[in-house]
Amino acid sequence: MITITTNARMLEHNTFGIDVQAELFGEYENIEGLRMILSNPLVEHRKHDIWNIGQGSNILFSGDFKGIILHGRIKGIKVVSEDDSSVLVKIGAGEIWDDIVEWAVNHEYYGAENLSAIPGEVGAAVVQNIGAYGSEFGNLVETVEVLNTETLQIEHISQDKCHYGYRESIFKHQPFKQRYVVTGVEIRLSKIESFNLEYGNIKSALEGKVIDLQNVRKAIVEIRTNKLPDWKKLGNAGSFFKNPIISQEQFEQIKALYPNVPSYKVDGETPMVKVPAGWLIENSGLKGFQHGGAQVYEKQCLVLINTGNAEAKDIVELSDIVIRTVKEKFNIEISPEVNIL
Repeated sequence: MITITTNARMLEHNTFGIDVQAELFGEYENIEGLRMILSNPLVEHRKHDIWNIGQGSNILFSGDFKGIILHGRIKGIKVVSEDDSSVLVKIGAGEIWDDIVEWAVNHEYYGAENLSAIPGEVGAAVVQNIGAYGSEFGNLVETVEVLNTETLQIEHISQDKCHYGYRESIFKHQPFKQRYVVTGVEIRLSKIESFNLEYGNIKSALEGKVIDLQNVRKAIVEIRTNKLPDWKKLGNAGSFFKNPIISQEQFEQIKALYPNVPSYKVDGETPMVKVPAGWLIENSGLKGFQHGGAQVYEKQCLVLINTGNAEAKDIVELSDIVIRTVKEKFNIEISPEVNIL
């Protein structure tokens, strides 16, 4: 089953709660449905205007969208193969990612638990390379299944060809952004007990508790719930900005003025340091700063929120103010993690 709607309201398809319209909006439940939409006369000659979305948890509409928004509902989770140490799982792009994490934890498969409570669908996780607490989705990927919008044929892209990096993949950039629609992914999870507890305050949240998959997941869900707003109550897209990576020299200059600046070393030939964007924003005096109906979230400055009546331009302009202020204060240019359409 497919639907194609003209001048469609996108209010329910973005977690910022921005009430805008898309010129065309198409939904599909399987690969054949996607092929039917792409072959429709309204769509087939405008494939350069297509944007495929998931739950809309990592996008900001800057206004009405002059193009075609697609949303897939391809479901399914299937164990493809397994051995004594790992399991290969195929997942439909329309599955809710946190449901997959819960499934993995319940089956005692390791590797996804640190990515608990990240909103959005699996297809978006593939594109964005979601990450948290020292884990990244791209490290789980074996193969991504895509539909080529030009040939309408299914292709399989191996992990090494996805060029995963910090919130990066080939699927975010041309020509692949318009050429490929993610329909599924195969990820490998471990059967061997292994935990990554070095980031954030996971260890303190687990103090006095048995270290197992269920408790690690509960701890991470609790941490995220306490510091991040519920998008159903306060419109937001989670972390709005990427954490910038700077040179060791620049970091030392900042540390001389702010001895308590948090940081994480980045592996590579040249010593680099990742500094939390939320810390930079807060120490630029922007905690709780409001512009129109948009605000820097007081509990976590990495997040921009819709206080209830924000227009798209309020959030875009607030983002620009934050970027400019941090640049003036620290000479560091932070950039949005959110896709601005």
